[in-house]
Amino acid sequence: MKETGFPRADAENDFLRARRGQVLSRLSTWLRREPDDVNIMLPFHEVVEALGYLGEHRIGLRVIKLESIAGTVDRSRDFDRRFRPTSGRVRERWERLALAARRGEVIPPIEVYRVGELHFIIDGHHRVSVAIAQGLSTIEAAVTEVRTKLNPAGIRHRGDLIVKDYRRLFLERVPLTGHARASVIVSDPWDYAKLGEHVEAWGFRLMQDEGKFCDRASIAQRWFDEEFGPVVGMLRQAGLVGDRTDAEAYMWVAAERYRLIRTHRWDDDVIEALRAKGR
Repeated sequence: MKETGFPRADAENDFLRARRGQVLSRLSTWLRREPDDVNIMLPFHEVVEALGYLGEHRIGLRVIKLESIAGTVDRSRDFDRRFRPTSGRVRERWERLALAARRGEVIPPIEVYRVGELHFIIDGHHRVSVAIAQGLSTIEAAVTEVRTKLNPAGIRHRGDLIVKDYRRLFLERVPLTGHARASVIVSDPWDYAKLGEHVEAWGFRLMQDEGKFCDRASIAQRWFDEEFGPVVGMLRQAGLVGDRTDAEAYMWVAAERYRLIRTHRWDDDVIEALRAKGR
């Protein structure tokens, strides 16, 4: 934090430095042709909807890391993802807070939601922006913790929410648990929809063959144990997984199996045909 000895001038410099950083960051993003959402704060309600809301409770005042603040409850465009001002519209209020902080005045705690290890601002955008600009690493916050069906780990940008949303829907249709749940991962969100339909079709054939009803949880576990696991094992032995995830390799080979021989069986002939096609 640069000092001139004059708090008001230093507060003004804080704002100008933050604005300059935001403009340079936007230019850098454009030059690298990064997605538009890289510098946009994550919207709390979209995150919770994608992950599946379970409940919430207040846990009181905590000191949180500024780097853990990923988004906001409102849709304000006054700050970018790193809480740098996006225009001069907030300058007066921003500099007033910066001056108060430099004079050592008491700054009220911000208010946030906690989702996993991420925090979303309910109230206090300007205070966070000033704290970051002045080189602080933590801030006091009144925290309300939100529980969700999916773990928010891996969310960085708004585009990541699409994958989380489709995975949540997939796990509602195919309620895998434990190791099975962690093993079935795809990169393309639409693949979760296709895989969900595939598992449901597999479960329907299973019930026809056995002549009895199975609930979704039972079908999901049996599909993983009797179909997914053995098939992935064969694909690994045959060197057909490559740089795909196990689930992506399974989906590819399952589609090719039907296209090549129109059958549900797995045998050496099928593996050889798939190996030849994969060359």
